[in-house]
Amino acid sequence: MTAMIYKPDGAPAFHVLLAAQPRLTALALAPDGMRLIVSVQSINEEDTGHTARLWEVAPSGRRESRLVADSSEDDSAPAFAADGTLLFLSGREHAGPAGERPDSQGTSLWGLSERGEARQIAHHPGGIAAFTSAAKADTVAYTADPLPSTADSETYAAARRECEKAMVDAVSYKETAAPAGDTALVPDEPHTFVLRSDGHTVIAGSQGLAGTADMALSPNGALVAFTRAATDRAPATNTVVVADATTGMQRHAFSRPGHQYYRLAFTADGSALVCQRQREETYDTEWHITLVAFDLSSCEETDLLPEFDNWPGRPVPSPVPEDSTMWFTGDERGHCPVFRRDADGTITRLTASGAYASLCVTPDGTTLYALRSAIDSPPRVVRLDAVTPDQQPVFLGAPGGLRPLPGALTEVNAPADDGFPLRGWLVLPEGASAERPAPLLVIPHGGPQASWNAWTWSWNPWPFAARGYAVLLPDPALSTGYGQRMQERGRGQYGGQPYRDVIALTDAALARDDLDATRTAIAGWSYGGYLANRATTLTHRFKAVVSAAGMWNLKSFQAGTDLRAYFRKIFGDPRTRPERYEANSPHFDAARMKTPMLIVHGGKDHRVPMDQALSLHSELQRLGVPVRLLHFPTEGHTIAAPNHVRLMYETVLNFLDHHVLGQDPSPQ
Repeated sequence: MTAMIYKPDGAPAFHVLLAAQPRLTALALAPDGMRLIVSVQSINEEDTGHTARLWEVAPSGRRESRLVADSSEDDSAPAFAADGTLLFLSGREHAGPAGERPDSQGTSLWGLSERGEARQIAHHPGGIAAFTSAAKADTVAYTADPLPSTADSETYAAARRECEKAMVDAVSYKETAAPAGDTALVPDEPHTFVLRSDGHTVIAGSQGLAGTADMALSPNGALVAFTRAATDRAPATNTVVVADATTGMQRHAFSRPGHQYYRLAFTADGSALVCQRQREETYDTEWHITLVAFDLSSCEETDLLPEFDNWPGRPVPSPVPEDSTMWFTGDERGHCPVFRRDADGTITRLTASGAYASLCVTPDGTTLYALRSAIDSPPRVVRLDAVTPDQQPVFLGAPGGLRPLPGALTEVNAPADDGFPLRGWLVLPEGASAERPAPLLVIPHGGPQASWNAWTWSWNPWPFAARGYAVLLPDPALSTGYGQRMQERGRGQYGGQPYRDVIALTDAALARDDLDATRTAIAGWSYGGYLANRATTLTHRFKAVVSAAGMWNLKSFQAGTDLRAYFRKIFGDPRTRPERYEANSPHFDAARMKTPMLIVHGGKDHRVPMDQALSLHSELQRLGVPVRLLHFPTEGHTIAAPNHVRLMYETVLNFLDHHVLGQDPSPQ
């Protein structure tokens, strides 16, 4: 176990407390609206990961939350069946009818009655990735990964046993394969399974692939919808499939060239399917997202938000039949409010501040429950009126409270060089004043299609504030929540307008007399790491740079990333259209680098492969620039293990203290 790190006053450092903080991750409401369940992650005994358990929250707020009876470690993803049974995913052990254990337990689907014991609902030899249940029927759908040559769980289990016995795990691919994010390349292919009320399981639309979480069941359990994945040959297009839940036969297939569909949900009467439609960025067009409805009788597709300038998240249709009201969230100027869409298309913003997720609506459609967070608040369970505009939520008792934060939150605004109004969050440490101006750390967000609007467990600003740093969280071009114009401004120029916007907001922040313009640094993760790399080739104003999982050589990146087809749509083929690579890839300007840099990277990162960090590190060494590489061999695109998170924060803080504040480096 990693040694505990303490402040001079004897209290644990803030990043130590942050790593150990319980995390609320998902919320579920019972069909009768009387039970509210939240999944809570806690640090494990070994200090190397998290366990999840289920807690019950009082919807009325009149009593404290309590651990769900018979909930054990590794219970997550709560949802309810139509009869009120609590469903969840778990890796808990289960013995067969004769007491024998299955070949490979993995993550299974379990059910728990309010006063009963947990029982296994569905099991798949390779584990279940996600599930959904019908609102009015005893039908469940789940996503699991059979081998291409297997038709059901039994043959898949036999095939796995044969591979393990032969000690062979090689796979032959007809098309170029790619891992995804932090997941290694595997032979299995995700499919949607439907567990019927008679206990039989069918594979829905088995001729195609299904997304790992994008599926839905009609309220009566008769239809299942899922997405068939895009391929390298058609990287911008996926297909929504609606299949018969009894036979698995395809009923409808919806697609539009250049678009992808996500986050499926049936309306309460089952007549339509609503979902998110994305037009991803290309060389000539910017990214655009809306919500659409597929009429299952006419097969017509309708844009539900033609005038909504920001990007909506998951749709939540009204549970009341014949009521076409819908709720959704969407980024908006440093927040992620809840919105209501009425039958006539009127859109009302229901929340004044904060970022909302995991929306649940009561059976009568009058009340919403959600997880609410903000830059200065970890996720908490809240209750909202389903109608009132710009309201403040009612907070409900649940685990996850955090001690007072070491500073205050404010905003910074500035005009961009093209006149666009920019904004960002500024975290000020305690004691910052004109007499004692604080050093400034600039942290651009990842994405690039993202926004600083919610609490984050990775690259959280408050550990830096606790150490005395002010932290600027800028939203530059390509950020979400500022309309389509923000996407147009940054299209195809990752290191152009977005970089200039970050500098404009940095200059605006440093115009304050409580910040010290002579002691500044920049740090970022993923796309933010790329902007940090870009900054070190374009300016020497920063005393230190921290690049975490950042792109360095865009030409080699486009061939190795799991998003290679997506990235080449934006930047083009480097052999025939090299212009954007030459204009935006930091490695072309390596000779300009002088600023000391700390590089942080996970060895199992498939989004930004490890070679990006190694080539950057080698270049800095060749040029004689002070550089350190913090390598986590077992981590992916995000540093997640609590002991690793603490080490990362402490290493970054010591690096900044040395190069920004001039302190002697701490031994590590």
